[in-house]
Amino acid sequence: MPSFFKYEGLGNDYLVLDPASWNLPLTPERIRLLCDRHFGLGSDGILSGPLPATDGGVLCGLRIFNPDGSEAEKSGNGLRIFARHLLDTGRVQTGTPFHLHTVGGIVECTLSDAGHRVRVEMGRASFDSRKIPVTGPAREVLNETVEIGGRRLTFCAATVGNPHCVVLGQPVTPETACELGPKLETHPLFPNRTNVQFLEVVDRSTIRIEIWERGAGYTLASGSSSSAAAAVAHRLGLCGDRITVRMPGGELEIEIGEGHAIRMTGPVRAVGRGEAAPDLMERLG
Repeated sequence: MPSFFKYEGLGNDYLVLDPASWNLPLTPERIRLLCDRHFGLGSDGILSGPLPATDGGVLCGLRIFNPDGSEAEKSGNGLRIFARHLLDTGRVQTGTPFHLHTVGGIVECTLSDAGHRVRVEMGRASFDSRKIPVTGPAREVLNETVEIGGRRLTFCAATVGNPHCVVLGQPVTPETACELGPKLETHPLFPNRTNVQFLEVVDRSTIRIEIWERGAGYTLASGSSSSAAAAVAHRLGLCGDRITVRMPGGELEIEIGEGHAIRMTGPVRAVGRGEAAPDLMERLG
C-alpha cells in the first residue's frame, strides 16, 4: 500500500507523499479526499516529493497542494516540513544548506536542532502589481483601499512567490479573518486569488497576524503569510529588519535583507507515518 508521512509546523499540518510509493496522480478530487479530516487522512495540504531536479545545484523538486485541490506556488511551513522529511529519510544532514525547486521559485533550506528547526531563504518579496498580480496600472500596491461588505479596508499586496493581501487597521481576530478573508481571497483585484493576512504591529520587532489562506481557509500559522506581512511592515517603516511574527499556532522569526530578501526560521515536528488502507485506496480509484 502507498505510504504517507505527516508533520506539523505551528499547527499547520501536511501529508508528505513520495511519488516513488504513491503512483496515483494527485487529481483535485483525490487531494480533497486525502485532506478530509473525517473521510481521509486529514491535513492542511499535501507535499508531493521528492521530484527530479530541474536545475543544476538543486537537490530535488516539490509540488504543494491545498486541501481544496488547487496547487500552491510556495508554502513556508510546507518547505520546513519537507526539509525535515528529507532529513528523516536520510537525504540531507543538519547544518548543510540545500536547494529545492518549487513552482514559486528555488529556495535554500538549512536544518538545525536535530531537525526541529529549519531556516528557509524564501526569496525576495515584491510589491509590484504585475508580479503579485493585482489588477490595474503597474505600481507598488501600498496603502490602497477596497470596499468589502460595506467596509473600506486599507491593504498592501505582496508576493514571496505566491500572492498576499495584508490588511491594516482591522481587528486581528479569527472572526475578522473568517468574515473578510474569503471575500478578499476571491476579489476581482486578485486574478489568481490571494492569501489574506490581518496585521497588527506590536512594536518595532514584533507583529501579530490572523490568516485566511487561499485554498485552505482559516489557518493557525503560515510561513509565506508571515514573510509577506513582515515584508509589508518593514516596507512601510513600521518595523526593523528582524521581526517576530505571532500567530495562533506560534511564532516565526523573519529577517529581511537587501532587496527585501526574506529569511524565515521556525519549528517543525513529525506527527506520524503509515500506509493508506485498501478501503481508502478503493475510494481514491
